[in-house]
Parts: sequence; C-alpha cells; structure tokens
Amino acid sequence: MSDFTPVRIFPVGMALGILLALSFVLCVIFGLLFPNATMYQAWLPLLPGVTWISWPSALLGLIESFAYGWYIAVIFVPAFNFFSRKAKA
Repeated sequence: MSDFTPVRIFPVGMALGILLALSFVLCVIFGLLFPNATMYQAWLPLLPGVTWISWPSALLGLIESFAYGWYIAVIFVPAFNFFSRKAKA
C-alpha cells in the first residue's frame, strides 16, 4: 500500500501564478524607478502584446504572467505526480 499523496494543480497554479504576477509588478516598479537599467527588455519577448509601459500593457503583462504560472502548474503537477508514483512503486 502506497502512502503517496498527489500534489493538486489548483494550489500550485495559484501559487505560481501569483509568484509570476508579483514578479512582473516588481520588475515594472524597478523599471520605473531605474529607467536606465532597461531590465524590461529581457521579458518583453516573453509577453506578447506587452510594450513599455501603459496601463493596458501593464494589465496584459500581469494577466500573461499569471497565466504562465498556471501553464507551468498544468504541465508540472501531473508529471510530478506520475513520476512520484513510479518512484514509490
């Protein structure tokens, strides 16, 4: 009998989504405080439709960052659960 408890997608998706959305907000704040650093150019190619910087673009970047967290969770959690079951067997 296995004592394996599978990881659930919802908490992981929410945690990763919030982590990436918060990271995006911090990057935007950093970019506004230090405009010569041009850090935003590193993540602009990863966020389609986001430009530097307007309210609609910032909102889109926030939504896309949160969605990336969920994308990672949807891929990672089933793979983790699958391989964890195999390792316990």
